[in-house]
Amino acid sequence: MVSRPHGGRLIERVIPEEKIEDILMEKEEFYIYSVDDVRYRDLENLGYGVYSPLNGFIDSVELESILNNMRLTNDLPWTIPIVLDVDESFKSEVGVGDTVLLKYRDTPVALLHVDEVYSFDKREYVKKVFKTDDPNHPGVAEVYGYDDYLVSGPIEYIPLYHDGFEDYFLRPKETRLLFKMRGWKSIVAFQTRNVPHMGHEYVQKTALTFVDGLFINPVLGRKKKGDFKDEVILEAYKTLIKHYYPKNSVVLSIVRYGMRYAGPREAIHHAIMRKNFGATHFVIGRDHAGVGSYYGRYEAQEIFQEFPDLGITPLFFREFFYCRGCGGMSNERICPHPDDMRIYISGTKIRSSLMSGRRPPSEMMRPEVADRIMELGDPFVK
Repeated sequence: MVSRPHGGRLIERVIPEEKIEDILMEKEEFYIYSVDDVRYRDLENLGYGVYSPLNGFIDSVELESILNNMRLTNDLPWTIPIVLDVDESFKSEVGVGDTVLLKYRDTPVALLHVDEVYSFDKREYVKKVFKTDDPNHPGVAEVYGYDDYLVSGPIEYIPLYHDGFEDYFLRPKETRLLFKMRGWKSIVAFQTRNVPHMGHEYVQKTALTFVDGLFINPVLGRKKKGDFKDEVILEAYKTLIKHYYPKNSVVLSIVRYGMRYAGPREAIHHAIMRKNFGATHFVIGRDHAGVGSYYGRYEAQEIFQEFPDLGITPLFFREFFYCRGCGGMSNERICPHPDDMRIYISGTKIRSSLMSGRRPPSEMMRPEVADRIMELGDPFVK
């Protein structure tokens, strides 16, 4: 059956629409604090239950437990601290018991009920979470840029900010209902931050062979130059699903989330998120959530051995490639042919082809998907 939420139940923290106007009328009474994109996405995920069982930003005791044990103080697996950093001005003006109005891009997005404002050791934080204190690691660099204090407390999410992708987002309680309506008892989730190539498709279809349904869950969030635009990723997947998947075998829904690039720890975190959406299985590929050479090739798979009580089954896959000897897609576990018969899927080659207005080789990308991407004009973030 659909997996139980992490911790036993979904924790939703959304302010009812009828109460939002009252809050806006009283906003001058609150201390107002602005958050960045990653923290806003955390607020949204706290609000809708994607981060269940958390109800807000963690306190110093939970932080220590997560850093040292990869578990909450109640022994529930949890690997990535969900924190909000604040400056000296916040610390001097806000006390325990105060309510803060959080804003994102000048839009009120949450109320924070302050339980604690505390200092923390940034170097300890990054070494535990990222296994490195190298400032060239993007996650480490971000933490080093935090203000000097963290604030904890439950939040109440205000769903006022819109980015144009609302029609593509289903809350955990909605995906769970949809899976139930379709009669799915086993659901495999697939996370992606890219347009689909043949390797992705074969991983998904291999996983789908063993379960009732596939939950494709693209991550939308901050982008760097050269990344595919969010709308391009969605259109590419819609095209692939239309032409190459059985009807009603796939649910496509986004999640807005700021990647930490924490490798193994973040792989566990991503699995917990999909568990809350109702998935029973989660695909973990090579170097999941990694960056550069900070983590071992399959370290993000190996960490799952430490969490037999996670409550969602990881599915581990090796890298897929096209093998001329096999006459189709294969991977290193099942292909007997030498390397010179293998066509590895190269993101660089795919991008280069699309930038020049040419389809990538059919061994790398479905022609319908490539055509749809090119129809959208410039598909890359500048």
